[in-house]
Amino acid sequence: MIQKVSLLFFLAMSFTGSVFGQKVKYKDLIVLLEAKQFEKAEPFLKKYLKDNQDNPNAFLYMGMIFQEKTFSNDILKLTDILVSNCDSASLFFDKAYNTITEKEIRRNDEYYQMYSRRDLRTGEFGIKLSDVRLDIETRVKSVKERKEKVKETKRYFVAAEKLFLKSVQSFKEIYDKYESESAFYLRSDDGLMANLHKLTNTFDSAQNAFNSYSASLKQLSKAGYNQQLNLQEILNLKKDGLTAPDFMQDDLKIWDYKRWSKSAVETIEKVINPLRDRLITYDIALNKLHEKIKKDSVSVSTELLLLDDGLFYGQLKKYDADPMPIEFFEMKKTEMRYQSNMISHKPIRDTSNVKLKLAYLTEELGYIRKLDSVASQLAKRDLETDSKNYQHFVTKSFGTKAVLLSLINSTQDYARRERLKKQIEWEATIQATKWVISGADSIPVFAEQSKELRFKPLVIVDEKYTVGLSFRDSVATGYFYSITPTRLPDVKANFEVDAVSFTKRNLPITKCLSYADVGNQIYYALIYSESKVGDKFPVTLVKIYRTGGLAWVNNYKVVFTPTELTFSNENGELTIKTTAGSESRLVVIDKNGKQIQ
Repeated sequence: MIQKVSLLFFLAMSFTGSVFGQKVKYKDLIVLLEAKQFEKAEPFLKKYLKDNQDNPNAFLYMGMIFQEKTFSNDILKLTDILVSNCDSASLFFDKAYNTITEKEIRRNDEYYQMYSRRDLRTGEFGIKLSDVRLDIETRVKSVKERKEKVKETKRYFVAAEKLFLKSVQSFKEIYDKYESESAFYLRSDDGLMANLHKLTNTFDSAQNAFNSYSASLKQLSKAGYNQQLNLQEILNLKKDGLTAPDFMQDDLKIWDYKRWSKSAVETIEKVINPLRDRLITYDIALNKLHEKIKKDSVSVSTELLLLDDGLFYGQLKKYDADPMPIEFFEMKKTEMRYQSNMISHKPIRDTSNVKLKLAYLTEELGYIRKLDSVASQLAKRDLETDSKNYQHFVTKSFGTKAVLLSLINSTQDYARRERLKKQIEWEATIQATKWVISGADSIPVFAEQSKELRFKPLVIVDEKYTVGLSFRDSVATGYFYSITPTRLPDVKANFEVDAVSFTKRNLPITKCLSYADVGNQIYYALIYSESKVGDKFPVTLVKIYRTGGLAWVNNYKVVFTPTELTFSNENGELTIKTTAGSESRLVVIDKNGKQIQ
């Protein structure tokens, strides 16, 4: 074995020199050929055949060399070369087939030892022409079959590659048309649906071509490829699906355009189109309610509550975080709520109850402010983009974008006019709640007051009564007025106070304690000074009945500062608690105003 390898090496080195100089001797070359050293033998054999066209065995081996090359040529990258080698192999095999005869085999039997076999009849080894021809026929058939199968495989591969790339391009065309996934769904139309179906069909064809390629590839020996489709799901239109695959890789990662396009079509047909129809029917329902308000002058607040559809809104917001139609519907509903409130409040609009009037004005002002806000936000929107996203809604409900814009602007103008009017009315009413009106006098029921005001409140019990001092020519007079919703007092009293102690100058140190029984039938008010006169604190105590008005008023002096009033229903006595630090004393006044303790 070592001697044979050494001989092959020697021959290879010898032939290297002879290619460029000496004549190639076939008896030397046959050693390399029989050892299947085809790569080393090929240049020498080609040179030999150039000079010798009468050696059938050389034709046979040249055919084998070209046949061997068809197994080493890349079936996808070197297809043309592989086909050429198949043709060359067939050509040389044909030459060998037509020139190898019995005579050739007998004369050069040492060249055909590969076909030597024992004759079963004689038991002797020999070479038969039929065996040589059968081998050549088999080789020719194999070469021709490989050639056709490679061409078929390459054809399927090219078709699959082309269709996959066409799928990528079709997807990119869809991608380029829409700036976001939201726009993709909202602006979907018949053209998009046709493109999605086309993408599905193209991808189907690509997969079918790839399956045919894979099936054909499996029939090829020494193919060198074993690609497997690895379908990648497209989850986001603007992030996935844009990269083309490397078709030479065994792990062939392909974006699954069919799955994506079918899902998109299903979403458009089962979700987006019904949502579009729902927008139209919802708008029609709102228009009917608006017409009911105009025609019948009735509130539709209950109907608006029944019309609210959170599920519908939620579905639309999955595809648009800020849908224009929803904001438009909110504008229409807010306007109808405002008008419904106006209608509901009509029976009490002329009420003298200022608190009630303020309550309904506050409610109306809230709706009109919201309407102004919503209409202003709508007016600021990019209606050009909105009209593209909601073309079906705009066309069916308004005809054109200009009509929609005109409606928004007119609603905004209406809201601003109504808001100004309501604001003025509300401010006037809020001012009215701050005063109790008694004849020509206006008594404040708020703490902040101007120095010019004649009435100076000392106690204000919200929505019940107020106690204070009024000054005319710097002389103080005590007052008590009940605070009613109409601001017209149903209980009032004016009474004298200690004029020396309770002057305008002493207002900062003048305080008041008050008491009202549970039924608001009896009232007490104790006005006192935080500054002593002599060694005691001056106080004026007044008792008032709801039905009889002023019962009595008395002036007293107490040792400590008054801090609490307690009334006894059993005997009608009023206890005044006075305190100085941790020490306290009680002053008891009977029901007639006499100090008994």
